[in-house]
Amino acid sequence: MSTVRTLEFEIFRYDPDQDEQPYYQNYKVPCQEEWVVLDAVNYIKDNLDRSLSYRWSCHMAVCGSCGMMVNGEPTLSCHAFIRDMPDKIRIEPLENFPVARDLIVDMDSFITKLASVKPYIIPNENLSEPKTYTQMPNELMKFKQFSQCINCLLCYSACPQVAMVEDFIGPAALALAHRYNQDSRDVGRSAREDVVHSNDGIWECSFVGACSDVCPKNVDPAAAIQQTKIAATGDFFKGFLMPWTAEPKQSNEGDDS
Repeated sequence: MSTVRTLEFEIFRYDPDQDEQPYYQNYKVPCQEEWVVLDAVNYIKDNLDRSLSYRWSCHMAVCGSCGMMVNGEPTLSCHAFIRDMPDKIRIEPLENFPVARDLIVDMDSFITKLASVKPYIIPNENLSEPKTYTQMPNELMKFKQFSQCINCLLCYSACPQVAMVEDFIGPAALALAHRYNQDSRDVGRSAREDVVHSNDGIWECSFVGACSDVCPKNVDPAAAIQQTKIAATGDFFKGFLMPWTAEPKQSNEGDDS
């Protein structure tokens, strides 16, 4: 039989349609030893307070929906075990995002930044005949790590530059741009560089590394950004010394950016 431990949860509450200021509400929850924090939050929703609002879906650290601040740390609540927690736990919405309601944050700014780096394969449109793309294992390994991002936004909540610079593209979006730039099937590097190589892109990163520390999938966005900086520096000197080698930018039909 599972051991039950009663924990106190101090949860951030805010309904912009009703509340003038955010506040914290306390709940006592009988937690089973094998539970994660999300189980406790679900218990509160099901048994104590139906008005509590938050996001979750898979319960398997795959969808990225249940990111929250757990005792001040950006965390996937489905990945934080109760057995590792103190008797009192504070749950808050992810930092560096507007609060939509309670533990739900407004992701619009992130979605806009993500779209700006064209996080998809841009194929070569200048081929005279259709091409079947194949990849060797060594080509896959160049970007596989960076393709594991689940857009949980923990890295944006941990990043001090995101906190200070509103227009910073941010770690997840830049890591995904690097992932596609490394893909042998993609020719869109030049189409992304206006955003990726801008002051609000890779050069805003100060390499604190907090984004990589909190990543639940070991994507290591800090490494992706530093690798992109090295490639961008190489591009600059190559373009300066050998301008005739510069690749023309490829336009995308229907792309309004």
